[in-house]
Amino acid sequence: MTTNVKICGLSTPETLDAAVDAGATHVGLVHYEPSPRHVSLENAAKLRRRAPDHVKVVLLLVSADALTTGTALQTVMPDVVQFHGRETPEWLAAIRKQTPFEVWKAFGVRDAGQLAHAYRYDEAADRMLYDAPAKKLPGGNGIGFDRSILAGHDHHLPWGLAGGLDPDNVANAIAATGAPLVDVSSGVERAPGVKDVDLIRAFCEAVRAFDTSSRSG
Repeated sequence: MTTNVKICGLSTPETLDAAVDAGATHVGLVHYEPSPRHVSLENAAKLRRRAPDHVKVVLLLVSADALTTGTALQTVMPDVVQFHGRETPEWLAAIRKQTPFEVWKAFGVRDAGQLAHAYRYDEAADRMLYDAPAKKLPGGNGIGFDRSILAGHDHHLPWGLAGGLDPDNVANAIAATGAPLVDVSSGVERAPGVKDVDLIRAFCEAVRAFDTSSRSG
């Protein structure tokens, strides 16, 4: 199996190009002003146009109202819209029904019992993204969670793993959870919001090395 890789929080042409060149399958653009990774809709649209067709562009929004959401989607026209706030299943289902975009929902995991709450999004999202619980920011805090919680979980939807991943631990995280997609942001930065092209490359190489060893083993 080939693991999908999302490099999130990209904000410059150079780092987007680095993610693409390193083999990322998804690139993430954050439109959320409190985040150090925030990009304006104008810049997000420019970065979106720069991405090649074979790489999916993910626009991340956090508890955005209807006007903000509609404007963002019309301006950027991403492949995927990722909701990382207090969005209800009903709101996501409406977006999914009324737009052509793939819809993802990030879900903070505290304990195994909480995982059942993710099932509320079964008819509302195309993918669940399991992350550490929100702190000052809803994501990109560089902290993980007990990934053993996901082992053996009955996933109703396609899913991905986020939260505290970096080039050194991503292989073990995939091995422990069977994640079909891994999502990294702060783990490939040299400072908050400042992506490091060498770390981006190292992260993607670590995932591909794991995939190769899994097939050969």
